[in-house]
Amino acid sequence: QLQLVESGGGLVHPGGSLRLSCAASGFTLDSYAIGWFRQAPGKEREGVSCISSRGGYTNYADSVKGRFTISRRNIKNTVYLQMNSLKPEDTAIYYCAAIRTNYCSGYVSERKDYWGQGTQVTVSR
Repeated sequence: QLQLVESGGGLVHPGGSLRLSCAASGFTLDSYAIGWFRQAPGKEREGVSCISSRGGYTNYADSVKGRFTISRRNIKNTVYLQMNSLKPEDTAIYYCAAIRTNYCSGYVSERKDYWGQGTQVTVSR
């Protein structure tokens, strides 16, 4: 079965950290750029970050720059999103998606080949 599986979400206090993982099964990620997206209640899904297929290029939404770091280990077929200094407005369901391209330009609008099921991140006191 070809799928992406996210993990690592949870409940954290403001200022805390979480690391999300996006693992592929049934296919290898090294031909795909990977994007992280999030959707908060009542809001549209938005792009958070992207990493190119070989990891040499990354892209971040302005709202998370300096706080989130995307990385990948192709040998483990996994992409990570390290989230630090979390804020209540980061609360959302986080999804990863695979885009069959080497680069991240236009990753928000590009057709996604695979989506994960999502993992909930809640930042609250």
